[in-house]
Amino acid sequence: MLSAFVNTFKITELRQRILFTLGLIFVCRVIAAIPLPGVDAVAIRSFIEAQGGAQGGLSGILNLFSGGALLQCSVGTLGIMPYISASIIIQLMTAVVPQLEKLAREGDVGRQKITQYTRYLTVIICTVQGAAMALALQSGGYFGLPASVVRIPGLGFVVLTTLSLVAGALLLMWIGEQMTDRGIGNGISLIITVNIMASLPMALKTLGDKLTPVDGVAEIGVFHLALLIALIFFVILGVVAVTQAQQKIPVQFAKRMVGRKMMQGGTSHLPLRVNYSGVMPIIFASAILAIFPKIGAYLPFEGAKEWAMGFPTSGWFMFWFGLMILFFSYFWVATQFNPIQIADDLKKRGGYIPGIRPGRPTAEFLDRTMTRLTLAGAIFLTVIAVMPNIMTAQFSVPWIVASFFGGTSLLIIVGVMLDLMRQIESHLLMRHYDGFLKKGKMRSGR
Repeated sequence: MLSAFVNTFKITELRQRILFTLGLIFVCRVIAAIPLPGVDAVAIRSFIEAQGGAQGGLSGILNLFSGGALLQCSVGTLGIMPYISASIIIQLMTAVVPQLEKLAREGDVGRQKITQYTRYLTVIICTVQGAAMALALQSGGYFGLPASVVRIPGLGFVVLTTLSLVAGALLLMWIGEQMTDRGIGNGISLIITVNIMASLPMALKTLGDKLTPVDGVAEIGVFHLALLIALIFFVILGVVAVTQAQQKIPVQFAKRMVGRKMMQGGTSHLPLRVNYSGVMPIIFASAILAIFPKIGAYLPFEGAKEWAMGFPTSGWFMFWFGLMILFFSYFWVATQFNPIQIADDLKKRGGYIPGIRPGRPTAEFLDRTMTRLTLAGAIFLTVIAVMPNIMTAQFSVPWIVASFFGGTSLLIIVGVMLDLMRQIESHLLMRHYDGFLKKGKMRSGR
């Protein structure tokens, strides 16, 4: 494996792509560290250290995705999430709006139009979120930060903060697109992964503090540390297995005439992924469940406020969280996986699944198979997603440490790293170099 990493820098094009990507990653981290104009960065940092950072829920996830910029009030606070939200909205609308569905089938021209619409929607989302953040900052309702962190409140601060946040988010969007086109890997996913990994030093420091004895007693002993290391090893192993898992449906193609040529038939496979929806169900469930505590905090009832404060760490939160992950797993598959279209495409190309009639029976077979696979993937997502909450609530593991033992962050890191290794290995194999594995190839190289 070490020789494969050395070989990556022997290929001129691959070396340039890697260095270009690393340079843009450095720029992303600089954006996340520049404070907003008009805010007291020292006071914000002191408040965050006193509070211990984001403690789970949607705020914890968004703070991870922004690389800590959310609570530090930097120019890159909005991060890449507005662009991802706009992409999700456009994808969901493509399944129900005929005009967008038509554009999606028009090839490169249609995809460029959809990308343009996604960018416009990103600007709108950034403007709304930026203005809301500016108003929350100067009113003292931004994650508990005191209003005194704003030096000169007023309309000028709101306008300047909104423009700064929009500019930062759009710059990150542009950087992500440049990474994808001229770098290596998927730029948007890499930005999120790097932002998540940026909190790893703080997590290690927090874990070290727990291991340090105070009055001769440490909160976490050596035995517990060994259990944590074994746990993260098996969790990563499970995430890799389920992320790569797929069921191959055999497809037989008959001989057919194309013009004056006879096209040979053969047997191929239709891969159906077990974790088809990725991390989207976790994001949707977190976003919806975060609404109810916010509403309860503003109700004029003491009981409602107490419930809102304790809900993110309660057993009911984990129950509804898991239930909504199951629901949104099927929801995402229902909106993105179209068995009727796949069956029609197979029929037009002269393909059929052995033992299944072409057309509607094929669509019904694919729908039944995908339903069973989605159940297995949804159960796995539920277990991984609630693991950080269980570790924080039941075993008093700090959230910043527990977030690396499951949840959205680990799924994204493993998925992006696997995709990055596949792309690098494809460059190596194309130029007759060995890949990362000597006794076998990754899936893309088989």
